[in-house]
Amino acid sequence: MSAISRPNFQALADRFDFGPYRTLCDVGGSAAELSCAVAARHPHLRCTSFDLPVVEPLARDAIARRDLADRVTTAAGDFFRDPLPRADVITMGMILHDWNLEKKKALIRAAYEALPAGGAFIAIEQLIDDERRKNVFGLLVSLTMLIEFGDAFDFTAADFRGWCSEAGFQRFAVLPLGGPASAAIAYK
Repeated sequence: MSAISRPNFQALADRFDFGPYRTLCDVGGSAAELSCAVAARHPHLRCTSFDLPVVEPLARDAIARRDLADRVTTAAGDFFRDPLPRADVITMGMILHDWNLEKKKALIRAAYEALPAGGAFIAIEQLIDDERRKNVFGLLVSLTMLIEFGDAFDFTAADFRGWCSEAGFQRFAVLPLGGPASAAIAYK
């Protein structure tokens, strides 16, 4: 997953305006790829990679290899049971599509609760176009998720906006990252 996600994370680090923010928490951060990409590009940010305790040593090793331990840390927990670490920006790279609608909405609510007013929630996914006709790759990934997990699926920007509105987010944007990947952004 790191190799697949790395170009999207780098594109986010290059294209999103992180200037107004000071902290970022990447939920489901695995080997801290997203946190490291953003911290390397934006030295003013302090980033946290949040994932299960068993993954934390992998993230710490990756952070140390990149010499970013002064600005990237780890936090261990289960994002369905534990509150998310508070941050100005909450990211989820290829996380939401792994779950059914109920769990997607629970993760979005958890992100909302962890953000301050003015904070941003960013979901990096293979967003399906609202008409469900153009992003063939996103549609195929969604089919794959349904086959593999039974009730997991990819989604459109309109779906994301609706779920985030229910949680209380006020403003939305989509930032194309290249190819079929985009960052769906909700602002608190």
